[in-house]
Amino acid sequence: MTRKVFVAGAGMIPFKKPGSSDTYDVMGATAVRQALEDAGLGYEDVQQAYAGYVYGDSTCGQKALYQVGMTGIPVINVNNNCATGSSALFLARQAVQSGAVDCALAVGFEFMQPGALKSRWDDRAPALERAIGLVDELVDRKDLPNAIRQFSGAGKAHMEKYGTRLETFARIRAKASRHAANNPLAVFRNVLTTEDVLAAPALWEGVLTRLMACPPTCGAAAAIVVSEEFARRKGLKTDVLIAGQSLTTDRPSTYDARDMIRVVGFGMTREGSQQVYEQAGVGPQDLDVIELHDCFAQNELLTYEGLGLCPEGGAEKLVNDGDNTYGGKWVVNPSGGLLSKGHPLGATGLAQCYEMVQQLRGTADQRQVEGARLALTHNLGLGGACVVTLYQKHA
Repeated sequence: MTRKVFVAGAGMIPFKKPGSSDTYDVMGATAVRQALEDAGLGYEDVQQAYAGYVYGDSTCGQKALYQVGMTGIPVINVNNNCATGSSALFLARQAVQSGAVDCALAVGFEFMQPGALKSRWDDRAPALERAIGLVDELVDRKDLPNAIRQFSGAGKAHMEKYGTRLETFARIRAKASRHAANNPLAVFRNVLTTEDVLAAPALWEGVLTRLMACPPTCGAAAAIVVSEEFARRKGLKTDVLIAGQSLTTDRPSTYDARDMIRVVGFGMTREGSQQVYEQAGVGPQDLDVIELHDCFAQNELLTYEGLGLCPEGGAEKLVNDGDNTYGGKWVVNPSGGLLSKGHPLGATGLAQCYEMVQQLRGTADQRQVEGARLALTHNLGLGGACVVTLYQKHA
C-alpha cells in the first residue's frame, strides 16, 4: 500500500424487514448523507463513488446518489453477490491508495424480498451453476433452497469430519442475539438462548434450525475514504486507518476438493486473511474485534478456522471456551452480525465497516470492545468473492 487510506466518515440506517423499509434510493441517499456529515464533508468533495447492490437495474447507484448531488463524478455500480458492499469499499480504497483520487465514496444498499435468495433470471445459466452441480452430487436435499443446501451442507460436513455438535451452532446464534440486543440498528434485538435456537423449527433435521439462518432485510450503509494529505488539508478525522485489504476469488480447489467446506468459500477466506495479515505485519492473535460473514451460524464457525483463529477442527473448542464474545480472546460480531442485524446484500460489507469505525473510535456504547485497536471484517459472496479488511486505530 503506497498511501495511507483513512475512513473519514461512515453512515448506516436501521435495517428493516422487507416491506417496511424506504425505497433503495432513499435508503442509499440517507446513508451517504450520514457518512458525509460524519466526515464533515460535502458531496462536492467526493471525486469518485462506488455503489453496491445485487438486486436492481443498471445505474441504481446514480438514482440514489443524484438525490445527494449531481456533480458529474464517476459513479461505478458494483455487484459481487453478498460481498458487494465490501467490494465497493475495496474499489474506493484502491482509488485513493493508488493516488487516482483523494476522496472516494462507497455506498451499499439492498431492497430485498421475503424468502430465500433466488435468481431473478430464468432464461440463462446461473452464475453458481458449477457450484450447484457439485452440491447436487454432495448434498442429498434437493428440496431445500440452494443457500441452505450449500452452507448447511458445509456445516454437516464439519459435523461429520470433526464431531461438531448442533448445539455449538446454536450457541453461536444465541451469542449473536446477546450482542444485537445492544445494537439499535439491528432488525432482531430479542435475546435467544441456546435452547431457543435448538427448539426452533428444523429446516434440515439435525443440521439446521430456522434461527440459524440470517433473515433477508433491507438497508443501506456508506463510507468516505480519504488520503492522509486530503484529511490534513481539510482537517478531517484520521482515527481509523485501513491497514490492509484483500479481495480474493475462487481457485480450482473450491470444486476439485469435492468438499462442501471448500465450496462455500473456505479457501477464499483463508487466502484473503493471510494476505491482509502479511500486509499489516500482524496475525490473528493480534485482533481485538471481528465482524465476519455469519449468513448461517454454520458459516461463522467455519470462518473462525478460515481466518486462522484456531486450527481446522478447533472451532467448537473456541466456542466452548467463550473466545468469540466479551471476555474471550476476540469479540466476534458485536453488532449481532447478519444473523441478528440482518443481511441486505449490498449493504452488509459497509455495515461491517460502520461497526468497526464505531469500535475503533470508542463510540459503540454498550457494544464497545474495551481497548479495541485492530478490527477485522470478512465479507463473503459465493460465485465467488471474499473481501477481508483490517482497520487500525490511528493516533
